[in-house]
This record gives sequence, C-alpha cells and structure tokens, in this order.
Amino acid sequence: MTNQNTIHKEVIVNASQEKAFRIFTDGFDSWWPRTHHIAKVEMKEAVVEPKLGGRWFERGVDGSECEWGKVIAWEPPKRFALSWQLTADYQYDPNFVTEVEVTFEAQGANKTLVTLEHKNLDRYGDKQGKVITSIGNEEGGWGGIMKIYAAIVEGDMEYYEKAMRKLTEEVAQ
Repeated sequence: MTNQNTIHKEVIVNASQEKAFRIFTDGFDSWWPRTHHIAKVEMKEAVVEPKLGGRWFERGVDGSECEWGKVIAWEPPKRFALSWQLTADYQYDPNFVTEVEVTFEAQGANKTLVTLEHKNLDRYGDKQGKVITSIGNEEGGWGGIMKIYAAIVEGDMEYYEKAMRKLTEEVAQ
C-alpha cells in the first residue's frame, strides 16, 4: 500500500551491508550533490555526524554552516534516521520536522538493499504536492540521489559524473 505522505526509494548495491552503510553515512560528502545545498555560498562539504543526536548539515566554502536536521536513530549497519528540518522553501526551521529513514538489508555477502523513506510529508500542508514533486522525482530528487549514491558504492564514476553534470546544468537554468 502506498502512503501519500511518504516518499519511498530503494536501490540494490553490490556491497556488504557494512560498506553500504559506511558510504552512505561516513562517506556522505563523497556522493551528495554539490547542487543540493541551502547556503548562500557554494557547498564545500556535506556532513552526517555518526551518532545519535549528531548534526546533518552543510559547510560552505567560507566556513559557514547550515543545519539540515539531526540524527534521530543510529543503528549501524542496519538503519539510521534523520530529522529533515527544511521548509518547502528549503530553509532550515528548528520547529519543523519531517523524517528521513534509511535501512540497509543484506541480500547476501556482497549485495544490500538500501531503502530510503522520507516520512510525514503531510506536515507541509498545502505545499505538500510541491515538495513531493521536487524531492520525490527520479532526477534531482531522492530517486536521482539514490542512483548517485549507488554509483559511488559500485565505483561507476561515468554515471556519477554524468548525473552531476546534468544536475549542475539544471540548477544553472
């Protein structure tokens, strides 16, 4: 059954559960699109602090930091969850919370199902449709981001570079 208040995306990667988790979290900066930032300056680094209560944020080229949310569950290598505290206008609001949960299910020694669910989207109210269209799409939204993550896990630099060029072109328009 589909929940209209949740975006559900999944990829299968050729990596152990531990490696898939580590690249998603510790290696977050290695695959997160530089086009996907909220600061007024270019993003230097995207960070998920690897602990319960850790921050999820970006660091700008000028050293400034923009919060995106907090780590609200930390269960390596099976699961973690983040509060997504960005409004429909992609501005941080400490009083606004939706949730991004990522699970890693081993499908064998070197294959893992990675599932991302962005939940509680009804909290956007009358902007819910706009948000779902934006973050739920298969290009620049969670669908495309999960494909970029999978490319990094599997070392597919050709796909990664192509996807990043396309995102950069879309943002420039």
